[in-house]
Amino acid sequence: MRSRLFLWVPLALFAFFAGVAGYMLTQEKDEFVESAMIGQPLPDFALAPAYGGLPGTSKADFTGGKPRLLNIWASWCLPCIAEAPQLEALKAQGVEIVGIAIRDRPEAVAGFLARHGNPYARIGSDPISEVQLAVGSSGVPETFVIDAQGVIRYQHIGDIRPEHVPVLLAELEKAR
Repeated sequence: MRSRLFLWVPLALFAFFAGVAGYMLTQEKDEFVESAMIGQPLPDFALAPAYGGLPGTSKADFTGGKPRLLNIWASWCLPCIAEAPQLEALKAQGVEIVGIAIRDRPEAVAGFLARHGNPYARIGSDPISEVQLAVGSSGVPETFVIDAQGVIRYQHIGDIRPEHVPVLLAELEKAR
């Protein structure tokens, strides 16, 4: 009798946890966690160039002038490929985009830009995701609107799709 119980207990536990997981997958939920840094100044940072074609970036690049986009991305990120045409469209409309390449190699960054276009004015290399985490980003791609005083005003989590371009343009205008 006891040996039969030992057989059914693991099966019952598995069925219970599978049921809970299945239920949770069907429930509405907030998909993303917004950065606690919205409304806060960018942290101090200075990043070396991600590859030889563009300068690196620092907090000083976001002060003065006009609002800019800070795009956190990686060459190994598939959604980053999907958003590349929208970043090009934003650049064509006069938006200055500064990139931070996460955990990437210079040759991989150069290859990505050669294949998918280069909308960036500068690209810094963040090899251990230190700046990414400091601005409150938890993944790639993520894009932030930074005002001319270096304050984070808006966060777009995930890839930028065509319907997001007007939203980002409006947020840049609000950040003026």
